[in-house]
Amino acid sequence: MTATALPEKLARRTKVLYGLGDWGFSLTGTMLAVYFAMFLSDVVHLDLRLAAAAIFVGRSWDWINDPLVGYLTDRTRTRWGRRRPFLLFGFIPFGLTFAMLWWIPPTQNGVLLAAYYGFAYLLCDTAATFVYMPYFALTPDLTADYDERTSLTTFRMFFSIVAGLVAFTVPGLLVGAFRPENAQRVAWVGLCFGAISALSVVGTFLGTRERMEYQGQPQASVRESLQAALKNRPFLFAVGVYLLTWMTVELLQPMLLYFLKYWLGMEAQESLVLGAVFGMAAVALPLWNWASQRWNKRVAYVGGMSFLGLVLIVLTMVQPGIPVAVVVGLAALAGVGVSAAHVLPWSMIPDVVEWDELQTGARHEGTFYSLTTLMHKVAASLVVPAALLLLNWSGYVPNAPTQAPRVLAVIRALIAAAPAALLIGGIVLALLYPLDRERHLEVRKALDERKAGRAPQA
Repeated sequence: MTATALPEKLARRTKVLYGLGDWGFSLTGTMLAVYFAMFLSDVVHLDLRLAAAAIFVGRSWDWINDPLVGYLTDRTRTRWGRRRPFLLFGFIPFGLTFAMLWWIPPTQNGVLLAAYYGFAYLLCDTAATFVYMPYFALTPDLTADYDERTSLTTFRMFFSIVAGLVAFTVPGLLVGAFRPENAQRVAWVGLCFGAISALSVVGTFLGTRERMEYQGQPQASVRESLQAALKNRPFLFAVGVYLLTWMTVELLQPMLLYFLKYWLGMEAQESLVLGAVFGMAAVALPLWNWASQRWNKRVAYVGGMSFLGLVLIVLTMVQPGIPVAVVVGLAALAGVGVSAAHVLPWSMIPDVVEWDELQTGARHEGTFYSLTTLMHKVAASLVVPAALLLLNWSGYVPNAPTQAPRVLAVIRALIAAAPAALLIGGIVLALLYPLDRERHLEVRKALDERKAGRAPQA
């Protein structure tokens, strides 16, 4: 089998090694999403306004960084393909800059600390973008089959969710309470996670091969690529679904720690509860793969997000003193919905890339995937700083035995009311998403006929 004639049905080994790459991205991304806010507030004791500013600075740089890297990967031409060289040359900076985030500089000056963490976050996101953006854009370069792409995404999300389970639970087990006296343990966990994550990227480089024929296709300018994205109606709906879904996930991940610690008084059981979420999310992955194939991605998404919203509303109604087993059970149910949030929005993106190719005659995967991952960054850059500012406004006191009623009300609202509103928005956009399986097959048929018409006669 040559590099220019890859089969539509991928070998299991290819799917596994492709999925392995997201182990590293999920391990680092989940630890950042879950623990970094509490690390800054309860370990570094950084003023929440400065912590919000540091996170916003680091994340908002990606509003420029992601589209730029997407543009570069679309135009890269090597014997390894367009995407894979970035994995090979970017894995070391990716791991090192992640470790920087968990070290505390020897200063008590809050402004200097905020400047350090903002700069370290910027470096880490830049290094990460140079590996995960090309990685994400590999999906349509590996197969053009509608269901095979869902299968490929399912393998990727299996590693993502299992790594998320590790990132949710292991730091809490190794560090213990997130308090100043455990700062050195946090730094060691950050270093180890960075090293492991970098190595997983190498596995993907070694285990995948791109469809090399895409390198010969015409490439549009940045302006043309952005215009193509803005004119692509299915993409606008799909990326809107992705944005609102990940705003929900990015909000839930750090706030769940505050909810468990300060509302339910279950700081010692955090790893158990978080493990239930991601453990069940991993188990439920085949369910959403099946649901997508049984109906379509849109219907499966609406069902999954409706279920997740219902569970979150029930969770926020529980009172302090409730048995841990009940909370763990609710967390496991939430994991079923979290699983759908991981798989289904992302699996829509490869299909809109081909819709664009049919309309424009060019492929803009890098631009489309960079804009999609940009939405993830926009979600994190907005909702996490906003949540920290709300906590600061409410009168939050780090590591206080009890928090004021207004603080607890804000924490509960950030767990249920805000996520529910975001999920409703995602469901509405999903209902309007125009590409189902039948329409995608029509797009694929038209593309195949166009390519056959251009092919020279034997």
